[in-house]
Amino acid sequence: MAVTAGTAGTGDPSANYGGHSADGPTVSEIGEAATIAAIREAAPSEVNGDDAAVLDPAPPNSRDIATTDVLVDGEHFRLDWSTPYEVGVKAVSQNFADIQAMGGRPTAVLMSLSAPADLPVGIVSDIARGISATAAPWGVELVGGDVVTSRQLIVAVTAIGVLAGPDPALTVDAARPGHAVVASGVIGHSAAGLALLNYYGSREAVPDNPVLQDLVSRHCAPRLIVGRGSVGRAAGMSAMTDNSDGLIRDLTTVARRSEVIIDLDGAALTPDAQLYYAAEITGDDPWEWVLSGGEDHTLLGTTDKEPPAGYRIIGEVKDAGDATKFGELADPVTVDGQRPLYVSGWNSL
Repeated sequence: MAVTAGTAGTGDPSANYGGHSADGPTVSEIGEAATIAAIREAAPSEVNGDDAAVLDPAPPNSRDIATTDVLVDGEHFRLDWSTPYEVGVKAVSQNFADIQAMGGRPTAVLMSLSAPADLPVGIVSDIARGISATAAPWGVELVGGDVVTSRQLIVAVTAIGVLAGPDPALTVDAARPGHAVVASGVIGHSAAGLALLNYYGSREAVPDNPVLQDLVSRHCAPRLIVGRGSVGRAAGMSAMTDNSDGLIRDLTTVARRSEVIIDLDGAALTPDAQLYYAAEITGDDPWEWVLSGGEDHTLLGTTDKEPPAGYRIIGEVKDAGDATKFGELADPVTVDGQRPLYVSGWNSL
């Protein structure tokens, strides 16, 4: 990790960072070495601390996996809505979901942090703690990264993983007619949590109600089930992705890449009681959360076998028909044979 000169703003940290850990020193006050030491203390690893991390080789007949995601303050999280710890959880969860969606398991994680000079070091430590705690159940550690100063807080996480054995990876172009579409995890809960935060205006204003608090937590700190992607691959699943940008948008990628139609079962997607409860408060349609919400990081796949443990059937894969060019199909994902009520989703650009 190295700190380079920047042009970050100055001023009262509590005014910029939601009041989190505002009483301690800032990154500019303690400098590069102490900031790195704070990260290493919050996320201990014997591998971290040299010019680069030296990792154990992958097992024989295995392949390496790598993925990366960037979280930008004000775009992907807000420190008046999320704790720094939850930001770390979210950063790891979305990367590990991508590793799982290939049928692999994560083996290491790195963090690059662009931090305003007046950012309290306590926030940095809490982000690192969130990363460490989320990675720990997988036997994974934060093994390195980089720290620079910038005008805006940006957390970039890279995850390394392994695909064990000779079986193919679970890719988005492997859905075939006759496959069942299956899912593992909740759908629409993160979007409901975001809607609640927008409705109440702040995290503190959300009532101390277990349903509402759970939904908000699922947006700020998504939860993954350890090993679920590897289970799917071992059970012979073919295509897989995770629900990051929205159910219809993510499955549209699978349908287009596989040149098939995906028809979802409306009954299997019916919003649950938690979503209807939240929708009564916000006035939103819970179906919009289910179909276009995203960020649950639920695993979505296809299989010609019985669904693996922890997966449920939510639709089927159909032949694209006699369309001469698959690109002519405006809606390759349908619900009960009809165009979905909502087709939007998250777009990073």
